[in-house]
Amino acid sequence: MKKKGTGIAAAHYPTGVSGGGDTTQAYIKVNPNGSADLFVGSVDVGQGVETILAQIVAEELGIVYEQVRVHNEGTDTSPICFGSFASRVTYAAGNAVMDAAREARSIMFETAAPGLQADPGELAATEGRIFVRSDPDRSVAFADVANMANTFMSKLVIGHGVFHRDFSFPDPETGECDSFCTLAWAATLAEVEVDTETGEVEVLRLVSAFDAGKAVNPLLVEGQIDGGAIMGMGAALMENLYPSYPSLDGQPRTLNTYVIPTAADIPEIMEAVVVECPSTGGPYGAKGVGEMTGNVPAPAIVNAIHDAIGVWIDELPATPERILRALQETPPG
Repeated sequence: MKKKGTGIAAAHYPTGVSGGGDTTQAYIKVNPNGSADLFVGSVDVGQGVETILAQIVAEELGIVYEQVRVHNEGTDTSPICFGSFASRVTYAAGNAVMDAAREARSIMFETAAPGLQADPGELAATEGRIFVRSDPDRSVAFADVANMANTFMSKLVIGHGVFHRDFSFPDPETGECDSFCTLAWAATLAEVEVDTETGEVEVLRLVSAFDAGKAVNPLLVEGQIDGGAIMGMGAALMENLYPSYPSLDGQPRTLNTYVIPTAADIPEIMEAVVVECPSTGGPYGAKGVGEMTGNVPAPAIVNAIHDAIGVWIDELPATPERILRALQETPPG
């Protein structure tokens, strides 16, 4: 017999290293043709770091995304980054890059101001032009100003930025401390169908909502959510390093024998909901969403299994064998 069930799980997740102390640096060089080179140590492991940071540079300088090149080739040429972990890169590196871009922009505004007969504070930049806020028709091409600064005025147009949270040690009496940069919130709804004769579980629907603070790149955030949902499904139902623990029998030794979800296992209905509750310190209000996207799907699926068949699975993955054993051990009624 096949039975359906619905489960929900919710969580909160921090951004940054607990207790602070993590540092990220960045610097930006504006070239004579108006393009910009960003130097960071943050590593892109598929989550879109280079895209996000280039977007921030383009937004702050007022140029197009395609004019930004990101350099993070190695520690010999890159400034310090504490690491691509703790869901911290958009928050920490984003802040560092934003400050670097604004410093470079201030040099550009100082260069452009005399020709526009305005103070640097009266200027803005967008779509490749620097203009007077109160009179947008008084403008000059960003590239022309960059060329004048670099070529004719011998200016080095470089901006520097650093993000660093001081260490926060717990109060010895109360335990109070400033633990995290910010907290984000998440919830997943799962619908499953459980075959009580075979113990097999099919995930029919996954709806995941995540607080991104501000989605700097909404499509990348949705991709993170969908990817995390499938990873969570794998943790809930398939992935097992020690299937016969404490015995090592049957331990997968290669990626050929380690079972993970494939395209054939993806639920027919998947929804990624992006919620924006801005942080007070992130770039444009952004929070980290990387790791927590894989945290809530598994408990949501386990809750759905319980809703379907009335028994709790308290060890992951919820394999057919464990489900059948739990059903057999549950007293009738």
